[in-house]
Amino acid sequence: MKKIVGVRFKPAGKVYDFDAGAFVLKRGAPVIVETEQGLGFGIVATSPELRDEADPPRIHKNIFRPATEKDFQQREKNAETEKMAYDFCLEQIGELEMEMNLFSVESTFDSGKLTFFFTAEGRIDFRELVKILVNEFHTRIEMRQVGIRNQAKMCGGVGRCGRAICCSTFMEKFEPVSIRMAKEQNLSLNPTKISGLCGRLMCCLTFENETYRSLRKDFPKIGQFVKTNRGAGKVIRHNLICHRIVIRREDGQEMETDLDDIEA
Repeated sequence: MKKIVGVRFKPAGKVYDFDAGAFVLKRGAPVIVETEQGLGFGIVATSPELRDEADPPRIHKNIFRPATEKDFQQREKNAETEKMAYDFCLEQIGELEMEMNLFSVESTFDSGKLTFFFTAEGRIDFRELVKILVNEFHTRIEMRQVGIRNQAKMCGGVGRCGRAICCSTFMEKFEPVSIRMAKEQNLSLNPTKISGLCGRLMCCLTFENETYRSLRKDFPKIGQFVKTNRGAGKVIRHNLICHRIVIRREDGQEMETDLDDIEA
């Protein structure tokens, strides 16, 4: 059996499994781990647990050691390098007149590689830019074009609810969102009201979608003629949360009634 811990490298980022070995680790502990890019700085996201060997056994990278004060200093040094690289790259993009939006720079823990994240309308030829960056920083350079939703996740912000956006706080991956979900929840289809900071449909539309679909099964369809103890008419609106419907009677009057008042 192996002692496995989950490690997260970014807030709301994906949790990766590592072999804790003989280390005694608690949730929230900073650690140095072995990654494909070399050593990395992460935070223990899930407490250690013993797991049986899979068949065939799964290979896990190891926890190299708990983080030390020197590691935190290296992290601060990397942050300074990232800021300097961001400012320099932004200046070069302007001089080369490239149509791209640079929004973040990340350095590996050992400073062996700089990754520049950007968005753009189409494909960008950044070969000349990479040459300039290599000559300036003398390290490996990667230019990574991402979608607008990934930009919002990495940069963060405050949503229309007044809280930090979901993708930057707890969502590990993006779920498909459709306009049908907004219709299912009787929301306004005004794009400005159902779109997030990224300009795409809000991710939170997926959170309650299954609940609304489940509740709707008990409701008569819009336009269906129903009878109640207070009169009869056609269903024109649903109030799923309050378990009520609005009907229009034959005299044109609208009436709201409880779903239980409908006669079989």
